[in-house]
Amino acid sequence: MLIDTHCHIHDFNLYTLNPDETIIRAHEAGVMQMICIGTNVTDSRVAVKFASSHEEVYASVGAHPHELKDGLGGLEEIIKSGSKKIVAIGEIGLDYHTSDTPHDEQIQAFETQIQLALKYDLPIIFHVREAFDDFWPVFDKYQGIRGVLHSFTDTIENAREGLKKGLYIGVNGYSTFIKDQSQKDMFASLPLDKIILETDAPFLTPVPFRGKVNEPAFVRNIADYQSNIRQISLDEVAKTTTANAQSLFNL
Repeated sequence: MLIDTHCHIHDFNLYTLNPDETIIRAHEAGVMQMICIGTNVTDSRVAVKFASSHEEVYASVGAHPHELKDGLGGLEEIIKSGSKKIVAIGEIGLDYHTSDTPHDEQIQAFETQIQLALKYDLPIIFHVREAFDDFWPVFDKYQGIRGVLHSFTDTIENAREGLKKGLYIGVNGYSTFIKDQSQKDMFASLPLDKIILETDAPFLTPVPFRGKVNEPAFVRNIADYQSNIRQISLDEVAKTTTANAQSLFNL
């Protein structure tokens, strides 16, 4: 059994494949559960609704640093709805690479959502890009944070800092096609019991499906890659990463 801990198959503006057929293909590949990720308040509602109509699907809710123009109004109401399909806050964080949102606004929204996660005892799915210098001081202001550094592509030093703080590392298709040797070494060095697998579908399609729309079934290929670079069985990768995901998200 495998779990796709991060996908966007609920978002019909992004995902061009039939989501029901996508779920069938995922099951055929051994991917039995998946988490649909909210990127703003409206999208979070869609993710929860989609998850509520699919037994094997869960949802996270939150506002991505690219998606803050409409604010956070209504986000806590979604959480307070009591839907048992909501398993995390995210993806939230700081993005200084491509976001037009001023850094201070990103930080304010980030802190507000951390506070919601702690209030409702939910883990956090973190999006951090070229912003760790500000991310860690914000993170360290709070106690009891559980979460994952989603789609991690940064330095081994920041990976170690995350591990030291008790975070999981999200590994996706990027790990299968990156050319930079230091990044390859970083992925190979991550402890298996501290990684969770994700696709970020429809983005970051893994080898050997580059050029195609990414989908949860391809988690198996990411797991295969981990199996090969670690020289361990696919079964061990599946068992450990699934247990990690179940523990973090209380699945």
